[in-house]
Amino acid sequence: MKKPLILVTNDDGITAPGLRTLIRIMKELGEVVVVAPDSPQSGMGHAITVDSTLFSKKVVVDHMEGAPNEYSCSGTPADCVKLALREILDRKPDICVSGINHGSNSSINVIYSGTMSAAIEAGIEGIPAIGFSLCDYSWEANFEPSVSMVKKIAKEALDNGIPKGTVLNVNIPKTNNPPKGIKVCRQARGNWNEKFDKRTSPSGKDYYWLTGEFELLDKGQDTDEWALSQGYVSLVPTQFDLTAHHAIPQINNWDF
Repeated sequence: MKKPLILVTNDDGITAPGLRTLIRIMKELGEVVVVAPDSPQSGMGHAITVDSTLFSKKVVVDHMEGAPNEYSCSGTPADCVKLALREILDRKPDICVSGINHGSNSSINVIYSGTMSAAIEAGIEGIPAIGFSLCDYSWEANFEPSVSMVKKIAKEALDNGIPKGTVLNVNIPKTNNPPKGIKVCRQARGNWNEKFDKRTSPSGKDYYWLTGEFELLDKGQDTDEWALSQGYVSLVPTQFDLTAHHAIPQINNWDF
């Protein structure tokens, strides 16, 4: 029997340590093909390249026996998945995994996440997909405590499938010890209190840096933020059908 074909991607770029860790884990589960951005694409959301040329090339990042086929892409994480499915792979992957992201994608962060948008793009194509993120933004983040959990979740998804129309948003707490376990959660309510740091260039032009602080608006003990604060891996089944079904009856009462 053929090994499962695993498409691996991310948003931090093809040389990111989180991606290299994810490749190593996935090689234990199946045949790996990597298609990832050639430079960091964090916060790109579900952007795609439509008004400029898209470039891709086969690359060698890790010089070792059994290294997977890897391709860099000049576009966004969603571009990487589109290109993989249409131009690079010779068959439909059994699963797409994205990450391991350097930084959290819990709560409202999922909306902005390039990591999760790559997984969602695969999910739209009917491919089981998972986005993995570690709550540590450092390039030197310690991914080792998360390895067993990432492998366990991916294996369960391969063995059991993922519900149709759903992708998994997995966040891993920053810790030097293995997480306590895995909690299936809902997305916590929260938002960013943002402001722009306004500066002036030597030529007299104004420019801005976006800054802000995350505000948790949810005290529930069934959320991703709660699970992470308690040392658990959070797993949120995320849907890409954005219809607010509960609002349809009320809006149908409007006088059109």
